[in-house]
Amino acid sequence: MENKPLNTRNDSLDALRGIAILLMILSGSIAFGGVLPAWMYHAQVPPPGHKFNPGIPGITWVDMVFPFFLFSMGVAIPLALRKWTDKPNAAANVWWIAIRRFLLLTWFALFTFHMRAWVISENPGTTDYLLSVIAFLLLFFELYKPPANSRHAKIFTGFQVAAYGISAFLLSYLPFNKGEGFLLDKSDIIIIVLGNMAFFGTIIWWHTQNTPWLRIGLLPFIMAIFLGGKIEGSWNEVIFNWSPVPWMYSFYYLKYLFIIIPGTMAGELISRKTDEEINQDKAIQSGILLLGLIMVNIVLLFSRMLVLNLCINTGVILLVYYLLRQHKNALSFGLFTLGSYLLLLGLFFEAWENGIKKDPSTYSYYFVTAGLANYLLIFLNSWQPTRIGGSINKYLATNGQNPMVAYVAGNLLLTPALHLTGLAAIMNLLNVNPFAGFMKGIIFTGIVSLITYFFTLKKWFWKS
Repeated sequence: MENKPLNTRNDSLDALRGIAILLMILSGSIAFGGVLPAWMYHAQVPPPGHKFNPGIPGITWVDMVFPFFLFSMGVAIPLALRKWTDKPNAAANVWWIAIRRFLLLTWFALFTFHMRAWVISENPGTTDYLLSVIAFLLLFFELYKPPANSRHAKIFTGFQVAAYGISAFLLSYLPFNKGEGFLLDKSDIIIIVLGNMAFFGTIIWWHTQNTPWLRIGLLPFIMAIFLGGKIEGSWNEVIFNWSPVPWMYSFYYLKYLFIIIPGTMAGELISRKTDEEINQDKAIQSGILLLGLIMVNIVLLFSRMLVLNLCINTGVILLVYYLLRQHKNALSFGLFTLGSYLLLLGLFFEAWENGIKKDPSTYSYYFVTAGLANYLLIFLNSWQPTRIGGSINKYLATNGQNPMVAYVAGNLLLTPALHLTGLAAIMNLLNVNPFAGFMKGIIFTGIVSLITYFFTLKKWFWKS
């Protein structure tokens, strides 16, 4: 059967990205300080003090959020760049896309971090919260691009230039950081890492799109630099520590290529998708089993029941293998094979580096989370054709299509609005018990989700 190009967005992929961004917001908006149990936070930052303890092994659902987002970024790279393959000056255009995205994400990381009210002032007041809202509006003009055939496109370009100018003025004028002013080494590290991964992931995929073995082959060399970088006086250490712009790039960030590159492999599987007839019942059964396996790994790795976890994983993987072989869907089987290999590899690495950890991140963490991200994508694909599943995917996808809006709507729009209206004090009253503390996060995340949904319906996409 001839492969057909994908002319529309992949709802399941957008839904995966939407889940990641919404869970990211939820994890930062629930009650802190010991109201909720340890598994509701990063495993290495437990309550009540939330002080970083690198000696604690294990992962929680919070630790899955960032790698799931990274994985979705990797999946999107082949889907977005395939169209450039046969165009003139394709390589130059792809390099420009990668550089431009890197620079825009770096700007986004610097500007959004500094324009948070509590960074502008140690004790933020009305003016500081209003400045955060203004920053959100400036970002709209900087990152939204109207259709090229719109009669307002040229006028909007003028607003865009003005927005960047006003933003630069604010960064140079406002006090920030307890009076120290704007600092290049103060930024949103999550976005800086995403910028690095967008750049290196794009370039690596483009130059290895026809040689995937070479793409995978790069990972052991990166691993070698990490391992040798710990040896004082080695050339590995020189490469590991070298950076022309330390606030923008660090070799340390390249560890996340262990998630991005498997993501590109999954993206290639999706790009080759064909219209195959599938057994929907077996597809849903497989998806539910794999969703359950995600939960099993989180619970048992956190509670350190490692042998039981390995046994359950082995049994479920064999069962799903049987089901997927029955309904013979190439995409699901390909994603399952990739995900199972990564998951089992990660579980075999689990004892290395004193157990799986997000921070400092371990090789087990990269492989396990990349494998489980494949499983979640299979689940989302499996229930996409159903009425309820399709509706839920559609809503999640509207958030996943506009992640930059979702990411800053909480810090630069909703939180200032809550403080300006006095509702923040009412929200804080929920920090009394586990249920109320969790509902605080649900309410906050729900409002951010609706804001993002509104922007997406209006087709106000923010793009880097």
